[in-house]
Order: sequence, then structure tokens, then C-alpha cells
Amino acid sequence: MLAKAVPRPCSGAGRHGAPAARLWSVGVAGGPRRGGAGGRLVAADAGERMAGSEAVPVVAVAAGKQPVNGSAMAGIDKLVTSTVGKSTNVLWHDCPIGQFERQELLNQKGCVVWITGLSGSGKSTLACALSRELHSRGHLTYILDGDNLRHGLNRDLCFEAKDRAENIRRVGEVAKLFADAGLICIASLISPYRSERSACRKLLHNSTFIEVFLNVPLEVCEARDPKGLYKLARAGKIKGFTGIDDPYEAPSDCEIVIQCKAGDCATPKSMADQVVSYLEANEFLQE
Repeated sequence: MLAKAVPRPCSGAGRHGAPAARLWSVGVAGGPRRGGAGGRLVAADAGERMAGSEAVPVVAVAAGKQPVNGSAMAGIDKLVTSTVGKSTNVLWHDCPIGQFERQELLNQKGCVVWITGLSGSGKSTLACALSRELHSRGHLTYILDGDNLRHGLNRDLCFEAKDRAENIRRVGEVAKLFADAGLICIASLISPYRSERSACRKLLHNSTFIEVFLNVPLEVCEARDPKGLYKLARAGKIKGFTGIDDPYEAPSDCEIVIQCKAGDCATPKSMADQVVSYLEANEFLQE
């Protein structure tokens, strides 16, 4: 009976033709491990087979972090783990297929279009119109809608200040992943505080965070009241409702402002076209 071949690790040249790294962390029986007792570290060529173990890529990190089992290799000071937040003994694993290669495949530049505004300002409507327009042009998008996310990812969060901040943090991290995948991620949330939107902006780089402010007056949003929430807030049945008894901090330096006044609001298609024009002018779209 033939022995089962061990899966080969990711390999290949880097973006500029440099040879890919050849460092691999080999776990003990049961699969790869994060530097626990009994684990061992070896160096192997990407084309070699490692009998009895599965190879997993690891990275060498600057000195000052925790070495894995105190091991070292020729040409590398240390293979190390890090502590990130409450997560300990973690390693960042790189692959030769990165954002650049994914963007080349999709003919677009990954980014986050972050739509902010009061409840009832039309954020979800704009997000869907924008997604539809980009889809018709052959571009891949994904919408992160605030209410939709509370059906799953954020279902454990309420609307108190601490949970609202965590809600925005999670959405920012997920949006970052979509942008790294090469998608045009459309995030649609009230996100009332500048500090939280700024924190999400800092997660991305090279101006790939595009803040869109739906500047719709409170009286217009309250007159629309599509979910009946303003009525409940005015009656005191909802506490901490943005625009009523909790503030909304309008963006001071966003990329796009879409103005709407009573009796003078653009159509969803017209608003979407305004965002598409920005994406085209800043080379996020490739035909």
C-alpha cells in the first residue's frame, strides 16, 4: 500500500521575483503546533517532503519577541511568537499570493467604501445601488450592512456605548480583510463617532478607506422613519438613540459628501454614480 503523500507548502517567487522564504514549522503528532513542549523546528526546501509531518509556513520577526522553543536557524536570528491583545503565542503566516496578485486577477483595487449617516439617511439604499452599479460594470463588491451583521457576527452586542464601539471595531477588521482580498467592500453603518471611524481608517493604507457622508438633516430622517425607531425614541422607549439622546459626530474630512435637503434628495442611482466617479478618478477600477 502506498504511503500518503504529505501536502506541499505554498511556494514560488515573491512579487518582484525574489525567492520565497523556506522556513517551515513542523508540529508533532496530531498536526502543527504553536511552540508547545515537544514541538520542533526545521528548515526545508519548499520542494522537499517531510515524512510523518505537515509543514506550515512561519515568519521570522524582529528581535524582542518570544522565541519558539528557543530555536534558531542558520541565517535567521529567531523564529518567534507574538502576543496580540489577549492572544498569546501566535505567528503571522504569509503566502506568496497577496493583495497585489488578487487585485490583478479581479482588475480592481481593493478598498473600503464606508457610508455613514443618521438612521434613515439612506445608507443601505446607497450601498445596494452602488453594489448594483459596480456589479453591472464587472466589479466584485460585498456589503457589510450594520443591521445584517447584527443577525450573525455581532448578534452578541447590544447598543450600549461599549458594545457599539466593539461593533464598529469588528466591522472595520472584516472590511480590512475584504479589501485585502481585492474586493470593493461597502460598509453601511451609522458609526456616529469620529474616533471609531478614524480607527477603522487607520487599519487600511494608501488611501483605500473612502468615507462617504450622507448629510441628511435630522428632520428629514425622522420624517422618513422607515423602521419606526425615531417614534420609539421620542416616546422614551429606546434610550441612547443617535440624533435624539445620543450625538452624531459628522465627518470633518471625508472623501465624499452627499447632501440631501427636504424636497431635494438625489436618486439612489445618482448617489451611486457620484461614488463610482470617485473610484474611477482614483484608479480603483480597471476596465
